Amino acid sequence: MTTLGCHGDPEAVDPVAEVGRHAQGIPYVFAAYCPAVLPSPHHAPPPLSMRGNTPAPTTADYRELWTKDARRWNDTWGTALDAHRASAGLPPVEDVRSHVLTGRPWLAADPTLAPGPTPRTRPCSRSAPGSCPMIVPSPPSSRCFSKPETHPSTSASAACARRRTLAQVMTQAARALGRRAIVSRGWANLSPMSDDPDCLAIDDVNQQALFPSVAAVVHHGGAGTTTAAALAGAPQVVVPQIYDQHYWAQRIGRLGIGTAHPPGAPTTDSLLGALEDTLRPGVAERARAVAAEVRSDGARNAAERLEPRGFT
Repeated sequence: MTTLGCHGDPEAVDPVAEVGRHAQGIPYVFAAYCPAVLPSPHHAPPPLSMRGNTPAPTTADYRELWTKDARRWNDTWGTALDAHRASAGLPPVEDVRSHVLTGRPWLAADPTLAPGPTPRTRPCSRSAPGSCPMIVPSPPSSRCFSKPETHPSTSASAACARRRTLAQVMTQAARALGRRAIVSRGWANLSPMSDDPDCLAIDDVNQQALFPSVAAVVHHGGAGTTTAAALAGAPQVVVPQIYDQHYWAQRIGRLGIGTAHPPGAPTTDSLLGALEDTLRPGVAERARAVAAEVRSDGARNAAERLEPRGFT
């Protein structure tokens, strides 16, 4: 666990010291899986596609965007939050976002994959991702299908509007490169359009066991999948859809461990191009090098930090 400068008021108090304002006296820590979700003058708020937002240009006034973001929090949740607090005998909250994030949020992200902003503007605690061993077994079919010498391409689920054709696009792109595809059905219930032997659809899977055996991981850019693929040293194609996924797409591109696909639903041609870039030998070498730098002790460090503060 290291300490990193983050966002906001340097005099902000530790949430554990504010136990008295909580009705049950239960300590609370806000943990962010990505630095982009924490207010800072150095980046824009993560875009919410359901509200029609797109990633802000680099020329945007980030402070003004964060001011609007704070108003959105108040407008969306302020009335309901204050009503619940009143029923518990607690005062209203003037700034919902600051109340939720607290004065000292935790950044639960690897410093190599997600470095914090500079210069330092607020003390915040830093922990690497949890990386507890997964207990979900990999299906025998996926273990057989993904032998290292076969170099398949694997895809995690992505919530695109055209989800019915998404699995087909992914398998067609992999097939065009002479690769096989493992498609994770996920929440979008993705599935190949045929029973061809070069395509395999799976449900829950141990990513930590599967990813080291694949040639590339195509996914939507969630913090967990990005980190799991990075730990495995697997090149990535990130097709961002919402919120922090745009940040992770940008990061894997800057790190040289994969390709950031444009937001939205990919086509066979667009995904094929992204995979071609990602499957270059230099990308795989870089992904393995970055894997050696990614920490895996975050869960233990977080537990050690919580225990002395009464979180037992």
